[in-house]
Amino acid sequence: MRRRAILIVPAAVASLIMLAGTAWFAGLRLNLTRSYPLGLWRIEPLDGPPAMGDLVFICPPDSAAFRLARERGYLGRGLCPGWFSPLIKTVVATEGQAIAIGAGVSIDGHPLPHSDLRPTDAAGRALTAFSGGPVSPGSLFLHSDFAGSYDSRYFGPIPASGVLGRAHPLLTFEP
Repeated sequence: MRRRAILIVPAAVASLIMLAGTAWFAGLRLNLTRSYPLGLWRIEPLDGPPAMGDLVFICPPDSAAFRLARERGYLGRGLCPGWFSPLIKTVVATEGQAIAIGAGVSIDGHPLPHSDLRPTDAAGRALTAFSGGPVSPGSLFLHSDFAGSYDSRYFGPIPASGVLGRAHPLLTFEP
């Protein structure tokens, strides 16, 4: 009986690792953040540059803003540069568009719905808003309708080169 368990356990572990690896290479990802529904998502390749309205998986740049975000628990560890987990966000502005920050966000003079800024996070720590300005070439301004989302309202535009693909929910649920 013990000898059988010694053979079965490693085989089961190896099978789970192979299954996880196959799912990873097939573009399947598990979202555990509240910015978008929890569950299983698929990364689909882009057929061109990211466009306004695209829901994307994107690796954040290795910067002080994202290191602080990880320290505060806004962002998990993952396989992106700097060991960050990818974000799921909606592209709301692209290269050359003007971002104005006040009580909320305006893009080219048009208010962005659900973009109210918060002075503090859920733990009462100060949040610094992006100062505004044009989206630089090769960058994207990202947003999530979730009120507590850590998005470009706070970290500003980020490089489009970090886009992994479009995000499509496969099996999700709202908590």
